[in-house]
Amino acid sequence: MHGEELQYMQEAYDTNWMSTIGVNINEVETQIAEKVGTDHAVALATGTASIHLSVKLAGEYLYGRGEMGKGALAGKRVFCSDMTFDATVNPIVYEGGIPVFIDTEYDTWNMDPAALEKAFELYPDVKLIDLAHLYGTPGKIDEIRAIAKKHDAKIIEDAAESLGSTYKGQQTGSFGDYGCISFNGNKIICGSAGGAFLTNSLEDSKKVRKWSTQARENASWYQHEELGYNYRMSNIIAGVVRGQIPYLEEHIAQKKAIYERYKAGLGDLPVKMNPYDEKNSVPNHWLSCLLIEPEAMCRQVRGEKDALYIPEHGKSCPTEILEAIRSINSEGRPIWKPMHMQPIYRMHDFVTREGNGRARTNAYIIEGSVSKKDGLPVDIGMDIFNRGLCLPSDNKMTAEQQDRIIEVIRACFE
Repeated sequence: MHGEELQYMQEAYDTNWMSTIGVNINEVETQIAEKVGTDHAVALATGTASIHLSVKLAGEYLYGRGEMGKGALAGKRVFCSDMTFDATVNPIVYEGGIPVFIDTEYDTWNMDPAALEKAFELYPDVKLIDLAHLYGTPGKIDEIRAIAKKHDAKIIEDAAESLGSTYKGQQTGSFGDYGCISFNGNKIICGSAGGAFLTNSLEDSKKVRKWSTQARENASWYQHEELGYNYRMSNIIAGVVRGQIPYLEEHIAQKKAIYERYKAGLGDLPVKMNPYDEKNSVPNHWLSCLLIEPEAMCRQVRGEKDALYIPEHGKSCPTEILEAIRSINSEGRPIWKPMHMQPIYRMHDFVTREGNGRARTNAYIIEGSVSKKDGLPVDIGMDIFNRGLCLPSDNKMTAEQQDRIIEVIRACFE
């Protein structure tokens, strides 16, 4: 927090604009649209609300409104990023859609274009792609957009973690047909809550703004002709976001410094930092992560809620490192568990670059290992989850605190 946040919250309080109307909301919408480079932004209660209304909008555009309560996507498949938080995926189910998970690639840890192309071979009728940029790193945008264009599919771009990241000089959140960002309490711009829908279409922005305020019609009484939601951002939350926006570049610089310090401090260990396309991308480095080399992994077994490992000289695993970090009162986390591994979605289709991977993946879970083909794991998302972890990345962390974390990580490999 920098101080302006409290000032704008106080203004909302003093002027008694405490609800979902006010100057702060208007300013957030104007400034975020300008920052990202879209024509319009709609301030919402959460990033998930933005994804939900994007899914609803895409569904109605592609298939019509549908029956009340079933959603416009009822029974329709949607291609989704696999290694992401479930907020990327759940709104598809809200609208009756069926997520089909697309495997990850090693270069950026995002949706694999080759697997996406394979998915269109398996399901040529799909018309919607739900793409997330993991940990602030842009995916292979040009390739994915080319595939979408080839198959006449729309893209929902989940940029919740990647606000401020660029691909070939253009901000993430501005590449898809609909863009979504988050101001959750852990994001690079923190509103404690909140999100925004991004679009270049005035008509779409009006539709989402209407839906987010219970779809009230323009009448002097409360008139409703379609289903709406209580999804609008409050003027108080908007005050926090408004105070944060001018510091986006400063926050990105702090996050980059953290990433580079980890990279230097762990450089001689058998690990790699989360990668990005250095030629085309500038990530916001929202979270610094590492991936342990296969030969340096000690034995580790994960159940649904617990994990066990066997310490081994010169080797480590995510469970050991996370426990060591926790022992000095700091917090790391596992990599997002891929959606196709989640109990709620385990029976949904999952596509690798070789084809439909659902049956093989279920077998891997039972066997506790990742099969390989031509030296590479068939299920790349599972491999990254097994070997990867997220490091403490708070931009308030001091260099001395980070050095202590690095020291603790190094000791795990001794």
